[in-house]
Amino acid sequence: MKLYTYFRSSAAYRVRIALNLKGIVAEQLPVHLVRNGGEQKLPAYRALNPQGLVPALEDEGALITQSLAIMEYLEETHPTPALLPADAVGRARVRAIALSIACEIHPLNNLRVLGYLGGELGLSDEQKRAWYQHWVCLGFEALERQLARDAATGHFCHGDTPTFADCCLVPQVFNARRFDIDLSPYPTLQRIDAHCATLEAFAAAAPARQADAA
Repeated sequence: MKLYTYFRSSAAYRVRIALNLKGIVAEQLPVHLVRNGGEQKLPAYRALNPQGLVPALEDEGALITQSLAIMEYLEETHPTPALLPADAVGRARVRAIALSIACEIHPLNNLRVLGYLGGELGLSDEQKRAWYQHWVCLGFEALERQLARDAATGHFCHGDTPTFADCCLVPQVFNARRFDIDLSPYPTLQRIDAHCATLEAFAAAAPARQADAA
């Protein structure tokens, strides 16, 4: 199994957490998203993954793209420990939380979007930061309300075992700190993130601990 990854990609970060939680060892092949104009744009990688995105997972001759699709694949092929609840309502809740981060927050502030804002649209660094903070805070406000009021929330986003939702939350909180977002209005998100950090599966997936971080 091979994982095409980048240490600071939050989408790749999600998959690294899921792999660690399941105890799966994958060969990690870094694809630097900035160096030389972005290695994901090179013909060799585009031939492998036409989207030119990370992560991508290669396993038994198949190439799987998109972080949540990869996590679903891992859940189906390596069902223990489960990263989705046993009940249908719980699974829907976890997927909804994960998707609210992966589809509603992250796409508006990823590297491609920020590059377009600064390049083609000519926004300043200050304007790009304001864009980033607006969309992250809007998403975090809704997520904080959802998790804080729901009895299904436990030590983690759902109950007391990690799920897809936590795999998505932790990288997004990491990015928020990197862009100097005040997290004090989101105590539930901070509490869950801090609890996740006590698990080696999350800690080992952190950007600073990846081989390509240097």
